[in-house]
Amino acid sequence: MKNRHPEYLTTPKERGSYWVYFIGQNLIYYLVTGYLVTYTMMIGVDATKTATIMFAVKFWDAVNDALFGLIFDRVKFKKGKCLPWLRISTAILPLTTVLLFCIPRAAGEGAKLIWFAVAYILWDTAYTICDIPVYSLVTTMTDNLSERNTLMSFGRVFSGVGTGATTVLCTVLASEAVGVSFTAIAGIVAVLSIVMMAPLSFKGKERGNTGIDNDAFSLREMLRYLVHNKFLLLFYAGYILANALATSSAMSMLVSYYLFGNSLFNLLLGALGAVPSLVIALFIPKILERVDKFRFYMACTVVQIVLGLLIFFIGYRHIVWFLVLTVVRAVPLSATGTMAFMFTPDCAEYGKFKTGTDAKGITFAIQTFAAKVGSAVSSSLGMLIVGLFGWIAVDANSFEELQALEVVQPDSALTGLWITYALVPVIGALLSLIPLCFYKLRDCDVRVMAKCNFGEITRAQAEEQLSRKY
Repeated sequence: MKNRHPEYLTTPKERGSYWVYFIGQNLIYYLVTGYLVTYTMMIGVDATKTATIMFAVKFWDAVNDALFGLIFDRVKFKKGKCLPWLRISTAILPLTTVLLFCIPRAAGEGAKLIWFAVAYILWDTAYTICDIPVYSLVTTMTDNLSERNTLMSFGRVFSGVGTGATTVLCTVLASEAVGVSFTAIAGIVAVLSIVMMAPLSFKGKERGNTGIDNDAFSLREMLRYLVHNKFLLLFYAGYILANALATSSAMSMLVSYYLFGNSLFNLLLGALGAVPSLVIALFIPKILERVDKFRFYMACTVVQIVLGLLIFFIGYRHIVWFLVLTVVRAVPLSATGTMAFMFTPDCAEYGKFKTGTDAKGITFAIQTFAAKVGSAVSSSLGMLIVGLFGWIAVDANSFEELQALEVVQPDSALTGLWITYALVPVIGALLSLIPLCFYKLRDCDVRVMAKCNFGEITRAQAEEQLSRKY
């Protein structure tokens, strides 16, 4: 098919399969990050014990992501660097997702916790195998920074579609009105994700800068690379701080049921965030042609902090103001969410330019690690906080069953739920500004580094064109 963008290396079909992949991936990702807490808080297990397991799994996560990043940089397939891994993960990620949501209800608490721990470790590993390659793929598809921004920006739009679809599907099916089990919902999501993820494995194309000739890459060189890639570490230090305290998502369905009276209110919350998210993501490529990506990211972070504080202090009982502020805050929140993973390719280019080592695997492993740590810590932290406020454990397979049980949470637990939902994420965003203030890598210099890394200009020419010494 003729490419409508002569300056682009990718074809429309290729870009389409790349974007659709994110629908399938985020169907699964948001099922776990958005509803695993709700599921585990309804299987009759103490919330603090489940939260402890979530924290403990992150020790494996630290090893798992670094190990796979090293493997990814060293393993040679006959064709491609990223696509073979995507084919493998398309098969195993849906299976581990179903396993995570089918904890036997008849088992004792100890058996349930063991099942959860094992399944969560397997899911975490499977997700690593899919996430690092799909984001690394953009660096082998093209060296055009504008094309990369477009690929990743629209990728976030399609990610939002996956998130929105999961929100609707899970909220409606698990609600009081329908009462479908989370196990059945996980099975549906698994099938849909395979349909969405599979096309990229066959339509995607890797053109260059794959790093498959990097025979000498070792653990020592990996550590050296990370030490010298300061912007990668700074950005994801800020990212982890913000997302580890982003407890709203994991609590949204419980907030809808307990604070707003109906779990279906979660659909309204999702819709209020989805529309601004879609609009801002569509305009991000154009905005970034005129504004430096990082400066725009920082401005949006500050704005969302201010709006988040207003939401917390106004409270959930002033529902009109709550909804208005939620819509307004969704704009800067969506902008930072859309741009977040655009910085990893920039750091990969900087890392190779700085050290001479092509280590996309470990670079994107840091991204995957940060994303998973953020989601796991935010989920477990939310459970710990509401547990400290006197949350009563319940055993129900859906909100229909929960409603029939007529369990009433104490006022202290509801206060903890609101703090977890509205205030904790603001604190995280505020803390993230500390490391981000030291991030100095700019778009104009990344373009020069990418050309040098692809062999289009010499290093001497690149040094002359850079705006500052790196």
